[in-house]
Amino acid sequence: MNTRFYAYNFGIPLACAALVFLMFDMTKIDIAFSNLLFDPLTQTFPLDKIHFFEKLTHKWARIIPNWTAEIALIGAMLSVVWPLVNPQKRPRLGAFLERSKVAPLLRFAADHRRDFFFVVVAFAVCTGVIHFLKAHTSVYCPIETTLYGGKMAHVEWYNNFQLFHEAGEGRCWPGGHASGGFTMLALYFVARRYQWRFSSAILWGSLLLGFVYGTTRVLQGWHYMSHTFWAGIFVWLACLLTALAFYGRARLELPVLQKHQRPEPASTLATPLSNE
Repeated sequence: MNTRFYAYNFGIPLACAALVFLMFDMTKIDIAFSNLLFDPLTQTFPLDKIHFFEKLTHKWARIIPNWTAEIALIGAMLSVVWPLVNPQKRPRLGAFLERSKVAPLLRFAADHRRDFFFVVVAFAVCTGVIHFLKAHTSVYCPIETTLYGGKMAHVEWYNNFQLFHEAGEGRCWPGGHASGGFTMLALYFVARRYQWRFSSAILWGSLLLGFVYGTTRVLQGWHYMSHTFWAGIFVWLACLLTALAFYGRARLELPVLQKHQRPEPASTLATPLSNE
């Protein structure tokens, strides 16, 4: 067992979880920060009333993870077509697909079948984890609580947590919008599988996207800052466990290739998903 791999990939997020719990959940920092964004005279979060800000940061921003998930799903479905075509047995069909320029796309999808299915499953697992935590903690958003003109009481997630049944109507912890950005971390694990030298850029870009998504909702009064950190921690762990199931530790811990090096062809990295 490579303790360094597990210490880095599990140890750091778990340490971050402990830090977030102590710094935010056990103090009033979240409330103090949201107080700075709240206008007590109008009893509103001013940015929550700006239609364009809401559209830009909440509606349009969903395009990135939504399109990524849709592309992965389409790729996963296409990945099973080329083996079914089997040009050796159906040469006329194979020739038709070559002439129509569809064959290269189908071959690419088939070669990366495991990756497309991984992204689909990772997105689904992340979404499921976040929805489970929301339902089983029943935390209301700041704007819904009596602290900021709402009707619901402010309650910390650990005071409401129920493992085996839903805790109530609240659905604010962890940050759902932030988790949408963080799910792009699934692409980082695909890049690590191929030892791509830009994998670090994907990692930091995905983290930045999640923090931007989460922070915009904090500014509008629909989340506390700690909700974003918790979303990132849970999504990372969900993506990591899914990646280990699909690729294995040995592949994920290989060093990133340098510019003069080339990754191995996809066919040599692992057998197709359907044959395993």
